[in-house]
Amino acid sequence: MTHTYSAWFKEMVEVTRGNIVESVHYGAAAVVDSHGKLIASYGDPNATSFLRSSSKPFQALPFIELGGDEKFGFTSAEIGLICASHSGTEEHKAALKKLQAKIGISESDLLCGIHPPLYKEAADALMMKGEKPTQNNHNCSGKHTGMLAHAKMRGASLTDYLDLDHPVQQSIIKAFSEMCDVPKEKIEIGIDGCSAPVFAIPLYNAALGLARLSDPWDLEKNRAKACQKIFNGMTGAPFMVAGPERFDTDFMNQMNGRVLTKTGAEGYQVFGIPAQNGKPGMGIALKMADGDVTERSRSLVGLEILRQIGAISNDDLAKLGQYYTRKIYNWRHIEVGEMRPCFTLE
Repeated sequence: MTHTYSAWFKEMVEVTRGNIVESVHYGAAAVVDSHGKLIASYGDPNATSFLRSSSKPFQALPFIELGGDEKFGFTSAEIGLICASHSGTEEHKAALKKLQAKIGISESDLLCGIHPPLYKEAADALMMKGEKPTQNNHNCSGKHTGMLAHAKMRGASLTDYLDLDHPVQQSIIKAFSEMCDVPKEKIEIGIDGCSAPVFAIPLYNAALGLARLSDPWDLEKNRAKACQKIFNGMTGAPFMVAGPERFDTDFMNQMNGRVLTKTGAEGYQVFGIPAQNGKPGMGIALKMADGDVTERSRSLVGLEILRQIGAISNDDLAKLGQYYTRKIYNWRHIEVGEMRPCFTLE
């Protein structure tokens, strides 16, 4: 398995110091259109990994497809929130509290666990007030709120909604399998950081799923409508999806509804591009081999892929410069090197 894993990935990002390359980030990526054609790749497009939070749009899909958003009166931004890895700000907590009241559930019903807000200022503010974080500070609390709404709509149990055999999870696995064209028995299932089931599939299939979500031309009417709602909810409310100083939010704000993106733990990132100018929509899935725990390489790789396939303008790249090719400075603000892409899609 170790040999297979290392064989999947190739050099994608160089980090220099002076005149030499000091370190390298390895990764793999696949670009697939909504008809299933592999447009481009780097590394092994069949590299298999857990999508982690990049799977959240798919986890919301069966609930929206069944009309759950209409039953509970979700706004488009609230649809974005149930697909989010939010930063735990006061704005996020207020939005979650309002949404949970609509559904008729309590924050204490969430089984995601508790961690401090991802946004440092929000975490510091809690500490200064002598308060402890709660479930709604958890970055996955939107997803769990959506799953509880799904369970309530079905009249299913709210206490075990994360169990693999629960109707909510079974419907999610079914929808995920169909969207990504992977038989259910071929999906590797693990447990995410928030205790929900999470899925591992090849990059090709994850990219296909994002392409179909963004360009649902061949999907059944209700599913296509649900895909459009999710795309619009996420791209129309980027702050709800992530938060301040986060790539997903800054990128979707800059792209103004033209491209969806969603990060996942351990170096995963996906993008969805709708059909345009007579060309089918596309999906991109990428995985950084080292897990990209500081999140410094995946955004650079994603932007470079978008540049190479002609899906982003030079003006967009310039305005997202803090996430792209960039100089590295020391503590005295002396330039010491740079981070840059070092790959060409095949």
